[in-house]
Amino acid sequence: MREQKSRTDYIWLKRAFILLFLDIVSVLVAYLAALLLRFDFVFSNIPREYLEGYIWSMPYWTVVTIVVFYGFRLYHSIWRFAGIDEAKRIVQAYILLAVLYGAGVVAMKLHMPRSYYFTGYVFSLALTTALRFSYRLIRSYTSEQRKDHEEAVDRVMVIGGGSAGLTLIREMQSNNNLRTKVCCVIDDNPNKKGRLLEGVPIVGNRYDIEEKVKEYNITRIVYAIPATTGENRKAILNICKNTGCKMQTVPATYQLLNEEVSVTKLRDVDITDLLGRAQVKVNNTEILHSLKGKIVMVTGGGGSIGSELCRQIARSGPEKLIIFDIYENNAYAIQQELKRQYPRLDLLTLIGSVRNSRRIDSVIETYRPDIIFHAAAHKHVPLMEDSPNEAIKNNVEGTYKTAQAAARWGVKKFVLISTDKAVNPTNIMGASKRLCEMVVQMMNRQSDTDFVAVRFGNVLGSNGSVIPLFKKQIAEGGPVTVTDKRIIRYFMTIPEAVSLVLQASYYANGGEIFILDMGEPVKIDDMARNLIRLSGYVPDEDIKIEYTGLRPGEKLYEELLMDEEGMTETENELIFIGKPIEMDDEDFRKKLELLDIESRNESPRIKEIVAEIVPTYHPDLEH
Repeated sequence: MREQKSRTDYIWLKRAFILLFLDIVSVLVAYLAALLLRFDFVFSNIPREYLEGYIWSMPYWTVVTIVVFYGFRLYHSIWRFAGIDEAKRIVQAYILLAVLYGAGVVAMKLHMPRSYYFTGYVFSLALTTALRFSYRLIRSYTSEQRKDHEEAVDRVMVIGGGSAGLTLIREMQSNNNLRTKVCCVIDDNPNKKGRLLEGVPIVGNRYDIEEKVKEYNITRIVYAIPATTGENRKAILNICKNTGCKMQTVPATYQLLNEEVSVTKLRDVDITDLLGRAQVKVNNTEILHSLKGKIVMVTGGGGSIGSELCRQIARSGPEKLIIFDIYENNAYAIQQELKRQYPRLDLLTLIGSVRNSRRIDSVIETYRPDIIFHAAAHKHVPLMEDSPNEAIKNNVEGTYKTAQAAARWGVKKFVLISTDKAVNPTNIMGASKRLCEMVVQMMNRQSDTDFVAVRFGNVLGSNGSVIPLFKKQIAEGGPVTVTDKRIIRYFMTIPEAVSLVLQASYYANGGEIFILDMGEPVKIDDMARNLIRLSGYVPDEDIKIEYTGLRPGEKLYEELLMDEEGMTETENELIFIGKPIEMDDEDFRKKLELLDIESRNESPRIKEIVAEIVPTYHPDLEH
């Protein structure tokens, strides 16, 4: 490491001294040229006193110039990336030099032609600027010439002729290691068509993409519009996906730190970019305020939703974060990740089951969390159809036992992670989550703890979700299996869902069922076809799609709200509140006891019993 640093320092000093020498030559040449210009470039016409004045003043001129240049860090820049900032520093340096030159003229009592001072100053400025920027121009030209003769080079189309596109083009042009040639730019602004962006032509709008891909033999498309609507991004990228090119995108503005765009931040376009979702907005101040300095516990903390909850909670500065999970591998993975990223975080990872009332009670009594996010659950619909008693034991009884312990030991807030499958459920998993919501509402009426539920649809990329399955099937060469061509689902990314869960917890007063706006529903068939195209294949040609029929308990579409719930708005336009449903708490408590007994006895009638408690549940009793 030390040898590498010494070598880097040597290279910098070598280049700095070369530039310093050229600056000295530039000053000497600039003022000599100014003197020659005054006398029509006839050296013999220059009076002796003017030559002596030139020789007398040059040591001062050059020393002052070098000192000022060093002060303005003109020997520290990487000139192959020279841009506006370097130009501004050159101008600032010459403003100071004008003052120092003037002081020198007075101090040395120079008597030179008046044009000599002005012309020499202008020549010096021009030579200094040209000297620095010529390196970038020459390097750029030679780089482009070399890339033109290289076969294994990406031919890039940049979509977006704004500042993000400009930054990316500059970086791609100046970095030879990228092996890319930016061939054209697409922009919907008609006034930009025909213009050049860093020498790259703007050739048309989104409707010209497919034509220009063929014309310029494009192999990669880079979407460079970070500040845009979800619909606009979706529309353009859906055009791009039909070209067969590799597709990359800059992150959205809210995902960029300090709104900086660079090649290193480019990522491959994925299915979330094609959903056209509006940007999810949360009030980070509210979330920070609600969690900062609190003891927070996450059950199921190693799962897809639970682990993301832990990540976002860790960023909020809690007094202690407790991860509680029965699966040690998942718990260990998130524990190690958080330890690396937040070394000062007071993190406790505990193994245990929410079904074990003594274990969950002991943990809550010992650590007294202020807030519990209850994400522990069995969630796979087909698996729970075949093991319905396990769905009741884990989801319903686990929630009830955790809620009872939370109330007993004075937890301030209990947040249940629910699902849209709890609405008019056709499967035992959805029915069990509806029972969990009922548990939460009953417990809220019987304790000082604020019990709430947050209900949302599918999350992209979660364990066992359809996206990882499709990707695996595509990697294996197909076929990709879709249950029904008509089936639709609501989707949200895991970080989006979790950020809204956290803000909903801030709004909670107790008893609410918060419902997240999942945007427009998506056809699973369209999603499968888009994933195939994003992988560089043609649906039904390279990768077949097979329709297997709805699985037991599966709906063609999901709902987020029951008819009788109604809905009220919150400050966040993506979070709504469903009205609590009236029920007999004592009768419900007795039925929970019955469910506990029947599920532990592996009752074959468990679905029928659940249907009696949840009137909106219509099970497939033949399965």
